[in-house]
Amino acid sequence: MNQLEQLKQFTTVVADTGDFQSIQAYTPRDATTNPSLILKAVQKDEYKPLLEKAVRDNLDRSTSDTIDHLLVAFGKQILRVIPGRVSTEIDAGLSFDTEGSIAKGRELIKLYEAAGIERERVLIKMAATWEGIRAAQVLEKEGIHCNMTLLFSLGQAIACAEAGAQLISPFVGRIYDWYKKSTGIEYTPSEDPGVQSVKRIYNYYRKFGYSTEVMGASFRNTGQILELAGCDLLTISPDLLQKLADTDGKIERKLSPENAPSAGAVKISLDEKKFRFQLNEDQMATEKLSEGIRAFCADTGKLKQIISGMR
Repeated sequence: MNQLEQLKQFTTVVADTGDFQSIQAYTPRDATTNPSLILKAVQKDEYKPLLEKAVRDNLDRSTSDTIDHLLVAFGKQILRVIPGRVSTEIDAGLSFDTEGSIAKGRELIKLYEAAGIERERVLIKMAATWEGIRAAQVLEKEGIHCNMTLLFSLGQAIACAEAGAQLISPFVGRIYDWYKKSTGIEYTPSEDPGVQSVKRIYNYYRKFGYSTEVMGASFRNTGQILELAGCDLLTISPDLLQKLADTDGKIERKLSPENAPSAGAVKISLDEKKFRFQLNEDQMATEKLSEGIRAFCADTGKLKQIISGMR
């Protein structure tokens, strides 16, 4: 078996793309999208009809509403080619707005359900800010499952699990980028700070019995992916999926529930004050969270400009 086939024995493979035409070749169970991926997709000729239809059908609505319909249109197409779930991200501009995030999550699920898609097949994706985590706590109680993204620290992960979030997406590659830039070190996969962060979170969750799923994300190379074989899920871009499919050689499981209790983690309790202080003390997590929110907001703004120009 190639490395992709072997990886699927240990881990649920997820496609990290808005390009649903490229998904089928890798037979992932789930798929994830974000504003940057959707922006990239709608600039391709094969996806312009989806954008044009969303604009045409929502001429009397705001650009934000049109984007919601566009996101759901992509989600519906993706769900036709995968057996599992799609993650659809809310506007990053709501990252510090609990009530706004709750309302947007409900709106997106309503659109999916109106299209005949069960809410169990959709994950509402939002930033793992304190406000986003509180929104997820409310939505989860309503059966609206959440994928907490832009996650860079154990504190964020603990708060998400305590809130009952369905899934978290710790960003391996962006953590790696920060440490590589700040130290000048070319980390091996086993020493990679992003990889180590996910291992620490996975072992903590399994040791203390949290049901929240861990999905490593934002990979820069296949070495990072293989070091996390055994993680609940890994969301991988099409180019790295192809590299795994093209590569032979035995891979071994690196993470398992059986080994987690020996990881030496100590139970941590976080309220809002402790959460905010710990996040502030972590320079990498603070900078990457802020940067990620700004970048997603910028790409949403570009998408709004495209839509406005089509009206």
